[in-house]
Amino acid sequence: MSNQTYTVIFYLFAAITVCSAAFVVFTRNVIYSAFSLLFTFFGVAALYVFLSADFIAVTQVVVYVGGILVLLLFGVMFTNSIMQAPKKSEVLHIIPGTLLLAGITGALLYTFYTTHGWMPSETTLQGSIVERIGFETMSRYVLPFEMVSILLLAALIGAAFLARFDKPGK
Repeated sequence: MSNQTYTVIFYLFAAITVCSAAFVVFTRNVIYSAFSLLFTFFGVAALYVFLSADFIAVTQVVVYVGGILVLLLFGVMFTNSIMQAPKKSEVLHIIPGTLLLAGITGALLYTFYTTHGWMPSETTLQGSIVERIGFETMSRYVLPFEMVSILLLAALIGAAFLARFDKPGK
């Protein structure tokens, strides 16, 4: 593929990601916002694939789309208090959000123009680092890896305890 084709694909996925992220922020319906978040996560994963960061892309899909987003959707759909109330949220702080958006966009454009584009060099587009990441995770970083898994297990147990229907002491 030519360099122009890569540029068009990059901007297409960037537009999908930004538009769906804007829909997440500005929609009032929580369910629509969660489904727009799905497209945002997939767009970010596609950008990672495009930039040859395949491990991060797969992690993005598995962790965020497969885990967090599904958990968020189930939480919204199966909670009694939300099911009985209208699923609407108020969009607040439009002016500070717009100023923050303008600042971040300015910083990204400044980075774009000072580094002469988004495309990495051709040498970084070849090969995969999945094997190296796996080796490092299971050799040098096995203790932090296990500590994070224990922390996530404790958070899951705490969330299950807080979500119980029969509250102790009532």
